Order: sequence, then C-alpha cells, then structure tokens
Amino acid sequence: MPEATAPDVDVSNRTVLITGGAGFVGSHLAEALVADNEVRVLDDLSGGSPDNVPAGAELIEGDIRDPETVADAMAGVDLVFHQAALVSVEQSIERPQASHRINVDATVELLERARQTDARVVLASSAAIYGHPESVPVAESDPKEPTSPYGIDKLSIDHYARRYRDLYGLEAVPLRYFNVYGPRQNPEYSAVVSVFFRQARDGGPVTVEGDGEQTRDFVHVSDVVRANLLAATTDRVGEPFNVGTGTSVTVNELAETVIEVTGSDADIEHVDPRPGDIRHSEADVSAAREALGYEPTVSLEDGLRELAEAQGLR
Repeated sequence: MPEATAPDVDVSNRTVLITGGAGFVGSHLAEALVADNEVRVLDDLSGGSPDNVPAGAELIEGDIRDPETVADAMAGVDLVFHQAALVSVEQSIERPQASHRINVDATVELLERARQTDARVVLASSAAIYGHPESVPVAESDPKEPTSPYGIDKLSIDHYARRYRDLYGLEAVPLRYFNVYGPRQNPEYSAVVSVFFRQARDGGPVTVEGDGEQTRDFVHVSDVVRANLLAATTDRVGEPFNVGTGTSVTVNELAETVIEVTGSDADIEHVDPRPGDIRHSEADVSAAREALGYEPTVSLEDGLRELAEAQGLR
C-alpha cells in the first residue's frame, strides 16, 4: 500500500485530535501521525472500528455533537483534523436535520473550542459543494450549487472555517475532497470503488448506473493524508483547497480496471441512472499545488492494483 505520509512535511511533537479517526481517512491520518505526536481519536464508532485505530493513539469513544465530549477531547490540543461527519448523501436527504447537526452544528462547536484553545483546524469539506459543475476541471472559485443537504452542510463549514479565520484569527484550512478511495473505506456509503471491488470479488455483475460515461476524479487516501499534513503547516490559512488528482476517468473505465486488477470474470451490467447524478467531476488542483506544495502521487491503476493485493484478490 502507498505510504500515508508526507516525508517532506514536519508534523511532529504536537498534541493532535482526529475526529472520526476510527473511520476511513481519519485512521490513515492517525497512522501517519502517531509515531511523532500524541494522537487522540474521537469517534462514536458508528461508521468506524476500534481496529482501525493504530497502537499508540488514544481512542475516545464519544459523539461529536456532545459539547462536553468535544471540550474534553480538545484539552491541550495543538492541531485538529476534523473528519467526523455524516458522509452519506442519501442519508442526508432522508435525515436533513440530523445531517445538519452532525456536519454543521458540531463543526461550529469544534471551531469555537479551537478558538478558545488556539488550535489549528484542518477540515474535510467536499466536492459536493459544487453540485453540477458548469465545466471541468473545477476550481475553488467556481460556482457552488450543492444538490443535497450533505453538500449544503459542507459548504457551510467551508464558509465557517474562513470566517473564523477572518473574525477571530483562527488558523483553519478547509480541504475539498473529490472521490477518495483506498483501504478501510466503508462500502455502506455508496463508495463506488468499494462497491465495484465487492461485486468483482463475488463474481459480478459489476453494476454501472446509467451509461457509465459520467466522469470522476478518484484520489487515493494516501494523497489525501499528504494534503492534510501540508494544510497543517501552511501559512495560507482560511483558504479552501481542492484535493483530487486533476484527472478523471469514466465509470465504465473504472469498472473495467477493477475487473482487470482483481482478475475477476465478472460482467459489467448497466442499471438505471441515479436521479440527479452529477455528470462530470474533476478537480483543478493548481491552487493546492502552488500554495501547499501538494502533488498527487498514486495513479488510479496503481492504487486499485495495490488495493486488490491488500484484499487478497491477486
């Protein structure tokens, strides 16, 4: 598996809190940081697992919506990576109030605590804030028309991060993730790579929604970790940055590559398109490249091949 570290970035001797650190991106961040920092993980384990938390990190089981839990977890913290969220677009549509409480209210509480303790916060935002892009690649300044409560929530915390910088001097950096994939991803949240891997492993069919010519920018979790560590040390606080690869593939191409790297004999089957599905998505990462020194390092084929090997499918 690619290294989830940024060797050229010195994030050490800090007291670090990772919310959602027993989940997908958060656990990879914990792995990258635990050797050189005091790492705390705050997670309610609704979507993560204690097994994902590396040895040496402290697991605090609790709800990000509880102010006392957040206050205790934040005590003495220098740096926060805020990954905890309700990440399912479908669940946000079914439960918009719960989505807002988890994704927005809890984030504002966390930012307020960070303001009091003078901690830097790196926040997980999302490409969902752009909605249906007018054109690709999508730059940070492009129009934002989210099509779900989840996208609206992420746009809200993106704004809050910048306003907390402007109003209170809080060092906050929102990162707008595109389609992240890699080990330990939870397939329950319709992550297409995880779904395709499961279907290929089970002999298929690999189900592609619609004609499969919709495009996505798939970024490996190790590159997302790298972006987070760079954001933890940049002087360009308060600015949002896209985190993707700057390239995209069709969902058909993704399905074909998954079948190839897993050695599966599964067929591809097209099913009804998902209502409201975004047609094209691709990140313009030039701002992150210029300001953070971010450079994606893992090609999609390499990342999928290593994921197949990690799952014993090769």
